[in-house]
Amino acid sequence: MFSSRVPRELALNQLSTAITAHRASGRRLIDLTVTNPTAVGIRYDPDLLAPLCGVEGLTYSPEPLGMRSARRAVAADYARRGISVAEDRIVLTASTSEAYSLLFKLLCAPGGDHVLVPQPSYPLFDHLARLDGVKWRPYALEYHRRWAVDDQSVDAAWTDRTRAVLAVSPNNPTGSTLSAEDFDLLDRRCAQREAALIVDEVFADYPFEPVPAPPPARAAAALTFRLGGLSKSAGLPQVKLGWMMIDGPDALARAALDRLELICDTYLSVSSPVQAAASALMERGGGIRQQIQSRIRVNLDQLRAAVTRDPSVELLNGDGGWSAVLRVPSTETEEALVIHLLEHHETLVHPGFFFDFPHEAFLVLSLLPPPAVFAEGVGRVVEHVRG
Repeated sequence: MFSSRVPRELALNQLSTAITAHRASGRRLIDLTVTNPTAVGIRYDPDLLAPLCGVEGLTYSPEPLGMRSARRAVAADYARRGISVAEDRIVLTASTSEAYSLLFKLLCAPGGDHVLVPQPSYPLFDHLARLDGVKWRPYALEYHRRWAVDDQSVDAAWTDRTRAVLAVSPNNPTGSTLSAEDFDLLDRRCAQREAALIVDEVFADYPFEPVPAPPPARAAAALTFRLGGLSKSAGLPQVKLGWMMIDGPDALARAALDRLELICDTYLSVSSPVQAAASALMERGGGIRQQIQSRIRVNLDQLRAAVTRDPSVELLNGDGGWSAVLRVPSTETEEALVIHLLEHHETLVHPGFFFDFPHEAFLVLSLLPPPAVFAEGVGRVVEHVRG
């Protein structure tokens, strides 16, 4: 079994060089890493963004937490998912990334305070934390037929400078959602130790299987921030509107909202036209969301069928999102495997080390490519691994 890895940054640089060279050669590329819904054949009506031209957007009326009408639209979108939210517990942002930055400013002192971040996960949080002068420490997601939070790693990472715990549900790329047990674990830790819980739910609209309506949510014991945005929920990454919903004890939530109002008033980053159009965009985005849901499930079915025919490849169980994870034999480094697939099979996939998987060998595939392209790329991956 191959177990050693070159340094992560060096491997990423080598992979980036190989991708650049392949693109420059003009050869065909089957890209199984693409996660831009506007670039994978999803149909967007030409007038989809017409609500941005409404007359309401011509008036600038700065409201730090967001226009009341837009916050009401977000509350209605939560209601669509069976979640009751008061509009005055919602704060608008230009993106989920900005929401993280605002929360780091709210919760952490630069230079010493830190947040706990799940691994494996998308390599964004460490960069966002560093940009705000905040440190980060990893806690583990462990896989035993399903992903779960490793409570011992949470405790091992915790110090007296821990100010928040990040969780992603569904996680990118594992597709795992926080179980009730995992949420209770993190909620209790944060409440007992006076830290906040940040739950990124941008992929919540994309379960792999149809799910029944959720039971009434239990109020969080800790100060909790749930993040979402149009980028994923309506397949509109080009329309910059995100939000956070504040949960937890009333006194803590009100104090956080008061401080957030000052921070948001300093930036006022959310544009008036997108706020005025929020309700209409969410309604129109439903058709985009349905197309993405269908695409994900079709491709996932194809992937399941492909790996069933080859016992050397395992599709790890997930609950939702836009990605799937394959575990393959560790006969070569992930870097060598991905570069070989690129150079000899014209197929691009993500290596596991990109998402901080703890060991070899994992491949991460986007479920968004057109089904015919996806099937061909998966066939080439499985063929190479079998060989």
